[in-house]
Amino acid sequence: MTTPHPTLTLIEQRISANRFDASHRLADAEIERLVELATRAPTAYNLQNWRFIAVRTPAAKARLRAVAQDQAKVEEAAVCFIVCGVLADPQSLAERLQPFVGAGFMPAGMAQGWLQAASQQYASAQAVRDEALRSASLASMTLMHAAQALGLASCAMTGFDAEGVASTFGLAPEEVPVMLVTVGRAAAGNWPQKPRRPLAQVLELA
Repeated sequence: MTTPHPTLTLIEQRISANRFDASHRLADAEIERLVELATRAPTAYNLQNWRFIAVRTPAAKARLRAVAQDQAKVEEAAVCFIVCGVLADPQSLAERLQPFVGAGFMPAGMAQGWLQAASQQYASAQAVRDEALRSASLASMTLMHAAQALGLASCAMTGFDAEGVASTFGLAPEEVPVMLVTVGRAAAGNWPQKPRRPLAQVLELA
């Protein structure tokens, strides 16, 4: 019998934790490692249009909980990340692609073509916002899988006042708070992964 790949097991076993060990702490180096892994998520044109705020001190957690529907897990988890999507600026592409061009992977002309294509694709405010939401969502899921792989529990949270978060944590006008992700050591009492809908209801083979 073939042994399942660890990544598949991780996906199947991941839960959305609501209960965390409030005594557990993560070192800054561990938090940095989680974010480093999260930034391996894909982004269109390699925009990397995201930012992460790691809320880890008691005072900061209390401020965040006040604008996150008073959810206890914000304070009980070792860290609660505010994952922001940044409204895309195609002109930043030249700088972000330069290391790839310099290493010889991408011709300079192709990088310039990408910049032109991105400028056309993100000509509207809606397209720019949509890309910010996509990038932050992909990063959030990658962050949760990284936490699971490191033996930690996590939970994605959308129950928060976006304007309150932006004001409380001084977000820039181009930063959109997309997701809160709590990470820490699970406490007793968490549910297992909830049942998923049958594939016949969600999959169409075209």
